[in-house]
Amino acid sequence: MKKTIQEINEKIRKGKAVVVNAREIIDIVEQNGIEKAARDVDVVTTGTFGPMCSSGAYFNIGHSKPKIKIGGGKAYLDDVPVYTGFAAVDIYLGATAMPDDDPRNKVYPGEFAHGGAHVIEDLVKGKDIKFEATAYGTDCYPRKKLETHININDLNEAVLFNPRNAYQNYNVAVNLSDKTIYTYMGILKPNLGNANFCSAGQLSPLLNDPYYKTIGIGTKILLGGGVGYVAWQGTQHNPDVPRKDNGVPQAPAGTLAVIGDLKQMKPGWLVGTTMCGYGVTLTVGIGVPIPIIDEEICKYTAVKDEDIWTQIVDYSEAYPQGKKESLGEVNYAQLTSGAITVQGKEVPTGNLSSYSKAIEIANTLKDWIIKGEFLLSESVAELPGPGSGYTFKPLKERELVS
Repeated sequence: MKKTIQEINEKIRKGKAVVVNAREIIDIVEQNGIEKAARDVDVVTTGTFGPMCSSGAYFNIGHSKPKIKIGGGKAYLDDVPVYTGFAAVDIYLGATAMPDDDPRNKVYPGEFAHGGAHVIEDLVKGKDIKFEATAYGTDCYPRKKLETHININDLNEAVLFNPRNAYQNYNVAVNLSDKTIYTYMGILKPNLGNANFCSAGQLSPLLNDPYYKTIGIGTKILLGGGVGYVAWQGTQHNPDVPRKDNGVPQAPAGTLAVIGDLKQMKPGWLVGTTMCGYGVTLTVGIGVPIPIIDEEICKYTAVKDEDIWTQIVDYSEAYPQGKKESLGEVNYAQLTSGAITVQGKEVPTGNLSSYSKAIEIANTLKDWIIKGEFLLSESVAELPGPGSGYTFKPLKERELVS
């Protein structure tokens, strides 16, 4: 059985496409088998909603009178510094950026109440944002100081561009030490007091297409409540990790770089998030449609939480010191049960990613497709897969040469 994306799109246009979410396909495959499910179903929608640090947005603010060359100068959005090293009025706001006067962890654990991610959220909400810039002045751009307010509706371009999102599987974080630690995986209690994970499991996009056979550069997605695209493989993309027989990686593997018009996005799907003692991050909603072009893809989308395995890692010693040590392997059915066993101890689990929100995203995308409001795109290039030679390598430290 073979289908093309063009054939599926034609069914979408005619209102005849069969679209289900990644949880529903599991039951369909169990009841009808892979062959019939692949023939009957045209699209499976996936979703994830969790903190994704490597995120941000770029803007063109427009020219003031007289003109100012912000490039090479300094600029701030609601006291959060932006990167200005592009051109006169192009800037980039990173999700993890923080005000210069934030005490960080000098007062431990730091509160990190405000940062770039919060500014992005406020822009999407339509709030006016204080903008300040200083420049050195040139003959063609004489102005040296600018103080004003900007609104997303007034900007020429406001584009969400996230270099690394939608991690394909991730660690379970625990703490073997005798003190509480504060990490990007949340607060970890001492002596195996809790275990945190971050994934939508069987709903997560790249776990439903483990070898990146339909998700590639140019894939059209739901991003932050609007429409976006996969722009490239994400940073730290690492496809050559060990995998189970079903193709699912047993450790952090693929990632996506994504892009979309911030003006189309909606409050609630891009949320500024404070990680106590660690910093600021952006919680991002992403939904990816998977066209059922053959039985192999259908089989991948029917993956269950119990078939997705990941590693338990100590974040008090092994992770910060870069040691490749696992305390054991667990699946997502065990993780979502509320407790796992680590070194003979029952440890309560918590998910930094929202499963209910992931379902809502998958269902929103499903509705768009059923209504004919969202057609699938054919990727223009594949993401690097296992055996491609593309690997994530640690920093190679060299001595400074005087």
